[in-house]
Amino acid sequence: MIDVRPGASPPGTNHDGAGGHPGQAQYIRVAIILAAVTAAEVGLYYTDLAGLKLVSLLAGMAAVKFGMVAAYFMHLRFDSRLLRQLFVTGIILACGVYSVALITLDVLVG
Repeated sequence: MIDVRPGASPPGTNHDGAGGHPGQAQYIRVAIILAAVTAAEVGLYYTDLAGLKLVSLLAGMAAVKFGMVAAYFMHLRFDSRLLRQLFVTGIILACGVYSVALITLDVLVG
């Protein structure tokens, strides 16, 4: 039976920590990982890498961060498969457009 009392949670939501959603500790771990990847990106920028190597490493790190943010903070890990596929398709298209722009501007050449 559906609870229709004022202030009751909508059907299908569970706020007692059950239902597969991570707890606060998991979100803190994800935030620490994201901070570490961001620090690695900043450090990588100050190395002597240039051109294709630098862009490839930074793009890979950005894709990892995008995936973690989408999975945990946007709750796609717990949503339907269709929504996850739409986000993956979006990042693939964005990477393709970005690559074409970089090739056009001669950043990814040689």
